[in-house]
Amino acid sequence: MAEEKQTGRWGMVIDLDVCTGCNACVTACAMENNIPWVGEEDAGYGRGMHWIRVQRYWEGEYPEVSPHYQPVMCQQCGRAPCEPVCPVFATVHSEEQQINLQVYNRCIGTRYCANNCPYIARSFNWFDYSQQIPTPMNYYLNPNVTVRRRGVMEKCTFCVQRIYEGQERAKAEGRVVQDGEIVPACAQACPTDAIIFGDLSDPESRVSKAARNQRRYTLLEELGTEPKVTYLKGEGTYGG
Repeated sequence: MAEEKQTGRWGMVIDLDVCTGCNACVTACAMENNIPWVGEEDAGYGRGMHWIRVQRYWEGEYPEVSPHYQPVMCQQCGRAPCEPVCPVFATVHSEEQQINLQVYNRCIGTRYCANNCPYIARSFNWFDYSQQIPTPMNYYLNPNVTVRRRGVMEKCTFCVQRIYEGQERAKAEGRVVQDGEIVPACAQACPTDAIIFGDLSDPESRVSKAARNQRRYTLLEELGTEPKVTYLKGEGTYGG
């Protein structure tokens, strides 16, 4: 059996120069992670639920204006501001995966984590939306992802269920996880391949090479949160 590789430090690179803002990532995320559709009324009251959103910005001056888009999700911070404020340790850091996890059966809904997240990446589950799904639509729920009850905080996990599945499959086959083998739903659905996911601890992985691109930057870098999501935008060298 091949020596088991210590995979970790999962990360993501999003190339904003090829993102079209189609929201395929948002839809795929909702389907993969059993995120309910709350409707216009609840969204109007600020109860919208999404683990990834696409922010739209406008560049130029009228009439020569053009939009650009930026998908934003939990940045999986290495020094996450959300973790130390949780009184019941429901927001924890995975030493194995090097990502931030949410333990739903510990969460008591204080929302302190959301207040402390500078990326506004967390959603509070106000109602039992999953119980309102009519039959047979409930069969579309992903059995590999917890169906959350009301009163808990939710967020992106980098599709950790897919990470576990890929690692277990590789272990059973006596090999290491290959670069590009594990792909979260948002990256899989992106029609322009703007989202790259992989192991940042492997300097030869596609995501590591993309993270070294001259166009790289991270959100709110001045806060020192050490996010695992890197963005590419604008000037610099392409493809390097």
